[in-house]
Amino acid sequence: MSPARVLLVEDNPDNFELVRFLLERFGYEVLGSRDGLQALEIARREIPDLILMDLSLPGMDGWTAAQELKNSATTSHIPLLAITAHTLPGDRKRAMESGFDGYISKPINVQTFPTDISSAIENRKAKRQE
Repeated sequence: MSPARVLLVEDNPDNFELVRFLLERFGYEVLGSRDGLQALEIARREIPDLILMDLSLPGMDGWTAAQELKNSATTSHIPLLAITAHTLPGDRKRAMESGFDGYISKPINVQTFPTDISSAIENRKAKRQE
């Protein structure tokens, strides 16, 4: 069985490397993007099992990219988690209204991160079997 593929969309190099390291450590294949527009292209081409996306991205921000992903028949089924330092209640609400399926606050809690990721992927598999 091949590892689940996660598209990581993060423009901060340090944050990107940390999250990539954690994902690979737990056996995931990581696809990477530094901006929202490139993330759309990769998601449509590769159809990852999960997308982790920052909200503050150059060019197309994460809120707009999420709307695009969820409005496309090709990518609407892919679980989409915000991974962001925008932690005010209004930010969370706006993210969920934009199409995100979940929300991970920065700094990342390395204790719960693996469970957050595996749960999002497993929920997708369960929905596809219904």
